[in-house]
Amino acid sequence: MSSSSSQPATAAAATGDGSAAPPVPAPTSSLARDLNLRRDDDDDDDDDDGAPPATIPRLIYGTAWKKDDTAELVYQALRAGFRGVDTAAQPKHYREDLVGQGIRRAIAEGIVSRADLYIQTKFTPESGQDPSDMPYDPSAPPEEQVEASLRSSLANFTFPPSGPDGGQQQQQQQQQPYIDCLVLHSPLRTPQATQAVWSALSAHVPHRVRRLGISNASAADLAALLDVADAAAGLVVPPPAVLQNRFYRDTRWDVPARALCRRRGLVYQSFWTLSGNPRLLKLPCTTGLASRAGVGPEVALYALVLGLGGTSVLDGTRSHMREDLAGVEAVGRWAEEVAPGEWKGFLDAFREYIHEAP
Repeated sequence: MSSSSSQPATAAAATGDGSAAPPVPAPTSSLARDLNLRRDDDDDDDDDDGAPPATIPRLIYGTAWKKDDTAELVYQALRAGFRGVDTAAQPKHYREDLVGQGIRRAIAEGIVSRADLYIQTKFTPESGQDPSDMPYDPSAPPEEQVEASLRSSLANFTFPPSGPDGGQQQQQQQQQPYIDCLVLHSPLRTPQATQAVWSALSAHVPHRVRRLGISNASAADLAALLDVADAAAGLVVPPPAVLQNRFYRDTRWDVPARALCRRRGLVYQSFWTLSGNPRLLKLPCTTGLASRAGVGPEVALYALVLGLGGTSVLDGTRSHMREDLAGVEAVGRWAEEVAPGEWKGFLDAFREYIHEAP
């Protein structure tokens, strides 16, 4: 999930003549550029050969708790320049169907194509669902639960062909619905139950689902999944490519889990980055970076978390989309071109506060 306010959806920024502002340009700094996702030996789909590595944006638009505003906010986020979207097949907290509507509108207007986007959704176990509104039958076996949930997600993320006319067969192949990353929303009550669902998720990789992830998991939970994948030699059970967790004091800011992610090449996705860390927003390293780089403390905190390495951040803003995207790039450019020594000092101080060795 991602933090968000209760403000209503707002219109996109406009230029002086009233037209919509163009999206924030693609980032060039190492802090803001997309991260490469691991490519496992089991990714044997034909279009992988010679293709550039799959990537994940540093800022991913979070859609939890946005209710009826979801479609408009997703559309505005894509128009502002976001290219990653996080959601879940969990009607209790997400409107996955409206996420698809927002994306569909952006594609229809030529703002993005499906290939431009990183779309991430989740399979949510029964414990996280509203019993009166679930995308699967909780009494069914894990394989059938996953199949039903994924089928509903793929229906929400089926888009019409985009691009010039011609090459109809190729366009149809390109427009077959797929999920860039399907995340297990939380471990289940026992390791055996978690592994059973993970095995069911794995059956859909790498075609309908490109990669898998895990959320709300400890370092021990993650290590157990990696051990299962290692035992399978990556042929049947792919390892997680993403760990999505709350980044806050109660979990020691996930220092052990993030270290494991770095060792094994996973991307760590931080959520609750702002709402769970009021103290971090007031640290001298955060306020100092904000002042020196010319950004707000919220953007400065995002930049410090991204600076920890191998990290993406879920950003659920309703009204600061362009500011967040442009601000992280501004910090990255400042860190590389103006004051690399100062940036290192701020980042070292941040690491010291969260008890992470440099």
